[in-house]
Amino acid sequence: MPPPIVKGMDALFAPPQENWQRLSPRYATVRRVGSLVTAAIAFGFLAAVVGLLTENWWWAGLVAVAGAAFCAWSWWRIGRWVRSWGYAERADDLYVTHGVMFRSLTVVPYGRMQVVKVEAGPIERSLGLASVHLITASIQTNARIPGLPEAEAARLRDRLTEVGQARGAGV
Repeated sequence: MPPPIVKGMDALFAPPQENWQRLSPRYATVRRVGSLVTAAIAFGFLAAVVGLLTENWWWAGLVAVAGAAFCAWSWWRIGRWVRSWGYAERADDLYVTHGVMFRSLTVVPYGRMQVVKVEAGPIERSLGLASVHLITASIQTNARIPGLPEAEAARLRDRLTEVGQARGAGV
């Protein structure tokens, strides 16, 4: 099956004839938990302050409803954001793309890689996910691929390390 034809602005963010690898959908859970905890603390505090200052708990309820609406919007937005991430391994470089409204494409030449780092926080570990960070010779081209299943993160780490060493990079 031939690759899809990419036209217009989307062509800037897609390497020609490459298959994008996507993040695990479980990574949305990691982001959503963090967002919901932050929103609950912020809107809960704001509702309490509004209720105490105005002595009208109806306004505090209105703040809580706004917080719930924000959480619903954030839930939807995080799903789209996670689906926007992708990476493609090519012969000489790695492409990393992400973003819904503000799109980004980072091209990391294997010969410029200095460090490949794998990280996972407690929520990521509980879901079997990890992030791969690429540190290059230039601060501007550091790349990160979050939300990878553990096995894929280990495979990518090993592959990037192997290719980096073969190219004489500092990995």
